[in-house]
Amino acid sequence: MKKAIFVEIFELSAYMLNRRILRIKVFKVLYSYAENRSLTLEEALKTLDSSCESTRELYLYLLSIVVPLTKEAARLVEAARGKFNPTEEDLNPAMNFVQNGLSPLLEQDPEFGKLLERCKLDWDQEDSLIHGLYASIQAKPWFREYQMLQNRTLRDDVKLFKNIFTEEFEDNPAVEAAVEDRSIFWRDELAYALGAVLHSLDDISRTGRWELPALYQSDALKARGKENVDSDRDFSRRLLTAAFGKFDEYYAKVANSVTRFDRDRLFTTDIVIIALGLAEAEHFPEIPVRATINEYVEIAKYYSTPKSGRFVNGLLDRLIRESEAAEKAHSLN
Repeated sequence: MKKAIFVEIFELSAYMLNRRILRIKVFKVLYSYAENRSLTLEEALKTLDSSCESTRELYLYLLSIVVPLTKEAARLVEAARGKFNPTEEDLNPAMNFVQNGLSPLLEQDPEFGKLLERCKLDWDQEDSLIHGLYASIQAKPWFREYQMLQNRTLRDDVKLFKNIFTEEFEDNPAVEAAVEDRSIFWRDELAYALGAVLHSLDDISRTGRWELPALYQSDALKARGKENVDSDRDFSRRLLTAAFGKFDEYYAKVANSVTRFDRDRLFTTDIVIIALGLAEAEHFPEIPVRATINEYVEIAKYYSTPKSGRFVNGLLDRLIRESEAAEKAHSLN
């Protein structure tokens, strides 16, 4: 799995999408437009909204694996007991995992079940993945320690599943393939969806119940009583609309700012990133320019070439300063 663009993406939070992640989503949609100019703004905005909602679906999909993993363990226990010549361990296995409290908590939660059904999310076609995951989990020292616990609690169950999600899902090709086969929007999103899962597990450990995290950071802040919080959804849609509407103008600015030789070597990725930076600087003056530039430099480092970060940093800074100077001169006339 490609590592996430920033460490902050992994940080546990009461929401799934902050502006850093939203910029990436807007970048991907605008890149699609740069590659397919028949895409309309309405279609682009619809794609952006679908991309955001898909993160919630990936979170639900990942968390829902708790139930099939538990059922796989129970199946293997029964199969071992039914052997022609079962051992003492087969007849009297450690049952902590089979009887963990997290699986029924999720399976019996009506809202969780309705969301899975509405989004058509299940692991029914992933028997080999489930089997392989459980085999890997069984070999871990922390799993064996858990199985030997006396007076096991829900906190112990949650701690175990946090180990499972942390150690078994990251850099797991089988998990990555299963995720990417389900949705084109889930590529590169496994990391921060896992972050949301881990946060939910902490909440369950503390409260004894599951609650769906807010999709946007602004929604979480408003739920905590913070007023005058700008909508993150509106931010992403405004940013895409601004960059979409003036993409040709921004493209020309980039092309006219480099030599003919460099113009022939421009990457579409870099042009899209700079266009977004210009749109943000122009339409969101409340955001410090340096902060805007830093955000898109990091996106360039992750999604473009090794030299793109420096290129985007220098050119975006210059174009924004030129634009500000031109606007100032115009206002004085």
